[in-house]
Amino acid sequence: SEQPLPVERALQRQARASSLRPRLEFDLSGLPQADTPYRMWRTPSVDVVVSIGGLRDRQRGDSGFERRYEIYAAGEVLTASVDARLASDDRGVPRSLRMRAFRSSPNADLLGPLRATHFAIGDVSSQTSPIAVQPTPGRGAIITNRPLDQPSSFDRRTFRGELPDGWEAELYRNGQLLAFSMDRGDGRYEFVDVELRYGINRFEIVLYGPQGQIRRDTEVINVGAASIPPRKTWYWAGASQDNRDLVNLDDRRSARGNHWRAGFGLERGLNARTSLAFQLNNLVIADERVTVVEGSVRRAIGPALVEVTAAWADNGGYAARAQLLGRFGRAYISAESMIARDFRTERYSLNTTGRHSIAVDHSLNLGRVVMPVRVQATYQTRADASDQLDVAARISANFRRFAVTGELGYRRQGVSGAIGPPDQTDAAILANGRIGRVRLRGEARWRLSPNSRFESASLTADWGSGENSAWRAELGYQATLDRVRGSIGYVRRFDRLALTASAEAATDGSVAAGLNLAFSLGPSPRGGLHMTADKLASSGRAVARVYRDLNNDGVRQANEPYEEGVQVTTGRAPANEPTDESGTAVVTGLTPHRPILVGIDTSSLSDPFVQPRGPGVVITPRPGIASVVEIPLVSAGEIDGVLVRAGGGALEGVDLELLDVEGRVVKTVRTDFDGFFLFEGVPYGEYSIRMAELSAQAIGANAMLGRRAFVTDDNDIVRLGTIAIAGETASAE
Repeated sequence: SEQPLPVERALQRQARASSLRPRLEFDLSGLPQADTPYRMWRTPSVDVVVSIGGLRDRQRGDSGFERRYEIYAAGEVLTASVDARLASDDRGVPRSLRMRAFRSSPNADLLGPLRATHFAIGDVSSQTSPIAVQPTPGRGAIITNRPLDQPSSFDRRTFRGELPDGWEAELYRNGQLLAFSMDRGDGRYEFVDVELRYGINRFEIVLYGPQGQIRRDTEVINVGAASIPPRKTWYWAGASQDNRDLVNLDDRRSARGNHWRAGFGLERGLNARTSLAFQLNNLVIADERVTVVEGSVRRAIGPALVEVTAAWADNGGYAARAQLLGRFGRAYISAESMIARDFRTERYSLNTTGRHSIAVDHSLNLGRVVMPVRVQATYQTRADASDQLDVAARISANFRRFAVTGELGYRRQGVSGAIGPPDQTDAAILANGRIGRVRLRGEARWRLSPNSRFESASLTADWGSGENSAWRAELGYQATLDRVRGSIGYVRRFDRLALTASAEAATDGSVAAGLNLAFSLGPSPRGGLHMTADKLASSGRAVARVYRDLNNDGVRQANEPYEEGVQVTTGRAPANEPTDESGTAVVTGLTPHRPILVGIDTSSLSDPFVQPRGPGVVITPRPGIASVVEIPLVSAGEIDGVLVRAGGGALEGVDLELLDVEGRVVKTVRTDFDGFFLFEGVPYGEYSIRMAELSAQAIGANAMLGRRAFVTDDNDIVRLGTIAIAGETASAE
């Protein structure tokens, strides 16, 4: 036929509709939960990185042989999660040992009546406050009932985490590249005081390993009226010794600055738009121990959040701060004003008497390219009558395979009664993208004034040369050393370990070469220990066992066989391999303490009349621990029928939803040109059918069709016949 047949047109409409209809989203709290109880002892998983190499640095006059290692372990002791990190110096001598015992629960069910979400003892990080206190790592203890993903400050967020030796980190917000973090030598990455915008802030931290590994950690922060907890009380309390590990292995570290601090905070939501906060902190600032009291009022006003804070110190100093975050049209506004008198603070420079800033974020549309633009101005005054003006601008663009960010900064400093330093202007470009199979990351910085010069540049390229091997090349320039540096590395990933060989040379004659070995050890789901190239200690694992549920009771019996060749999924991430002969599949790299649905990719099932019993099981992964779940497969059938108007005529293009006995939507279909609908692969059970909300509104009828379907062994093909829609009712013929 020159013209498409009606059935062809129906298939085309279905294809277009399937691409437009959103995927079903489940409320994870209403799905079956798999609890992984804590134990007195769980054998820890261990991540190991070993590096050896030699170098000759002409600039510094150094040469020699280096050997470094890093060991990170996570397990359970005395019903608590425990992790430890041991790192050496360049000579292989242990340099630092950090240990922590903790428990975290998104359900706020820890420590009985305290209903905590997190408590920890060992190497922890202190809390923050709007004016006085900056988060600082150290040894101590902390407890809180704040949500695990809730920032401690409504207008900024500090991101810290473990950064293994040789790894790098990138920070993105809503797809915009914000910053890089290279290996600092202390095993951590840190992005301090990252500003939040009003509305949805989707942060993604991407970690790149020396063996070509890529790990992503995503966090969504909603800054708006909904971020204020109505009629809820949050608290935190903690004490720690600044910048001091629980076990000190380096006697060369000075005790100066390793002071103890303690604090307590409360936040209460008065209603959906207003909250109050109070904090009491005792700490040492500039060698003076002070007790600081802070109180805040936060209010949602239209499309903006406003917070006003006052602070007093026992030495007589005081400070006040007002902060606004809002969205006006397509522009995001952030404004701050702080004044202080005889008040010392960790958040601002010690002798600051005033700080006033405003920032505007806006997006420019140039054809199909969206370019976020940010302009910020900050004016700061100090007790010595000096002042400083900083103006910064940033523009970003996301092309098909590239994310580029350009930065421009200007600084003017004034000194009372004297000539201040010359104005300074700097520029930088950050880029990340892909050309074919090559992933590129680069950074370049310039000093525009005074004494215009090119300061530094770096370019890194990674590309795969096979399924388990990759190459990395780097090229860099440093103006302070007046040298160009280049390096090349080869990565080979085996089942049990990953190996990197690298060599580099510089234009001044400096050379270096080295080997990097990484592997993990941990309990095997099949018994004993196993060695793998995957990171086991720093992430969670799911061990899924899939079986045929012959009696449809949801509990495996001895005579019910395991299923081989089934693909298990966790969110968007599939298991590395399908289930084996024992029905077992393992998924690694899960984000700890974040609930996730473990389900089955139904396209991997060879028999369409065998389907999973329900959408899956929800687990909350813990670092270094394997959460074991069993997923039953049951027989499945079909449900079909025809949807028509009571007065005659088929109802075409109506979205129908199939509900299980708990009211969950398990399948959706759209009626054909003749009103026919078919639900395929329906697991045995009891169901009801309703029209989707938009379809019911368009027809002007009750959404529920008033029919129930029972799919069983004796009736695996349920034919509902013709269902007539009349006004607000549905009838079956």
